[in-house]
Amino acid sequence: MRIGLVRHGLTDWNAAGRIQGQTDIPLNEEGRKQAERLGRRLQSEDYHWDYIVTSGLSRAQETGEILSRLLQVPMLEPDARLKERGFGQIEGLTSEERVTRFGESWDTLDLGQEHIADIQARAMAFLQDLWSSHGQENVLIVTHGALLANLLTALFQDKYTERIGNLSLTILEQQADEWIPILYNCTKHLSMDTAEQSE
Repeated sequence: MRIGLVRHGLTDWNAAGRIQGQTDIPLNEEGRKQAERLGRRLQSEDYHWDYIVTSGLSRAQETGEILSRLLQVPMLEPDARLKERGFGQIEGLTSEERVTRFGESWDTLDLGQEHIADIQARAMAFLQDLWSSHGQENVLIVTHGALLANLLTALFQDKYTERIGNLSLTILEQQADEWIPILYNCTKHLSMDTAEQSE
């Protein structure tokens, strides 16, 4: 089994540096173009994808729908376990606003954020269920930055710590009961123009 881990495309809140969490913010036009660039890249690569599944939040769902249309790959029902980490009172705030409202050490306060252990548990449960139900197939998973970062930490400890970019692609392959990274946080498609992608 091979899985492709995709972070959704850009939103206005991403561009403004606002934490989205589980607030349902849609893609902006640049985010839609990013999804199309990834779709064109995947059309030209040898990887075969059987299904796409998303978190159900609109920014991930629309990213998945764009990929589905371009790749002609069916979408599974959204899975809420793929939703972004809940950030409680800091959702919608920029870094400056967080410091102004809660102080420099805001990240040490209990402001209603979902606990890391909880987000990792639901991400790993999703992965196990996907392996059980689609173990012979290859699935693109369209989800969110903090969810992906915590899933990768649960799988590989501190081996991967680079910030997960919008519309990045990470590919893992199941081999002998463990996930092997094939590609990590790749965004080369975002800097390719249409002519390069059609070659």
